Amino acid sequence: MAASDKHKLLPALAAALLCFCALAPVAQCGGGGGAPPQNYTSMFSFGDSLTDTGNLLVSSPLSNHIVGRYPYGITYFHRPTGRCSDGRLVVDFLAQAFGLPLLPPYLQSKGKDLRRGVNFAVGGATAMDPPFFQEIGASDKLWTNLSLSVQLGWFEQLKPSLCGSPKKCKEYFGKSLFLVGEIGGNDYNYAFFKGKTLDDAKTYVPTVAGAVTDATERLIRAGATHLVVPGNLPMGCSSAYLTLHPGRNSTDYDSAGCLKTYNDFAQHHNAVLQQKLQALRAKYPQARIMYADYYGAAMSFAKNPKQFGFTQGPLRTCCGGGGPYNFNPKASCGVRGSSVCTDPSAYANWDGVHLTEAAYHAIADSILNGPYTSPRLL
Repeated sequence: MAASDKHKLLPALAAALLCFCALAPVAQCGGGGGAPPQNYTSMFSFGDSLTDTGNLLVSSPLSNHIVGRYPYGITYFHRPTGRCSDGRLVVDFLAQAFGLPLLPPYLQSKGKDLRRGVNFAVGGATAMDPPFFQEIGASDKLWTNLSLSVQLGWFEQLKPSLCGSPKKCKEYFGKSLFLVGEIGGNDYNYAFFKGKTLDDAKTYVPTVAGAVTDATERLIRAGATHLVVPGNLPMGCSSAYLTLHPGRNSTDYDSAGCLKTYNDFAQHHNAVLQQKLQALRAKYPQARIMYADYYGAAMSFAKNPKQFGFTQGPLRTCCGGGGPYNFNPKASCGVRGSSVCTDPSAYANWDGVHLTEAAYHAIADSILNGPYTSPRLL
């Protein structure tokens, strides 16, 4: 693909990436360091489109032509809810696993009882604030200013209505689960939209990962005890990246057909994030800080898709407008020229950037019951 063609496709890809980036109830979660099992009575989440359950629809009308339209929501809700998938997300499966209601989006929660939890995540959100993108010359690519720090501000505004006194907050949040992400993927996407190289983006990793751990620390200081911090997904397996940044020869792809360089970059981010989380554990030994390896969980079905029921493979999208991976920025899912598959559960990839409900279910199951959370969630 010529550089000029890629430049023309970037606005459409940006739109597709706008909101980027059933388990049986589980009654208890094991505590760390020999602590007794913990019953979670509420859940709070932050992040981008991998976690957003409807905030983007309220905050940005630009999204309505994508996630606000059918076939988004086709599998579970049977209507668009603002989720960037055909159904539920990891956060939904976690809430159901712990016997909690699906988290309402904060911007649609006026008048609701939020004592059992709320979702602050916004599609398109970043770990970094707008000045960072001004500094790297990518501020014109931002789709929302509702960054992670803004979401934390919402939480702090809500906090007095949840618990009031420091003593009550300590008790209340001690029984709450906090999901801090996934977030950070858009920080790199916007940089790539602006033509930054992988080497450029690597210089941003300590800052982006630091913003995630700073947010985690801010929540701990607010009283959070149990926190799950996910890493980034393998972006080299995204059909959007596979389409717009194809390899020059077969050696650029791994055995699953994913781009090695972009997956290596995602792993680098995750490694830096884990190092920073380890330092945070040493600083706050009373907190249970759990790293969720979304990358490893996703690569497990990227490498062995049929074992997870993904008979159509891990890379081709269910909802798209054609091309080798059924991803066409000029006909993205939800707009004219695209079509949806008959069985989303046979696909891991939903729209070229986001995953299907079946794939999110597999990730949720992996971090609940498998080896992809450190320390273990259960």
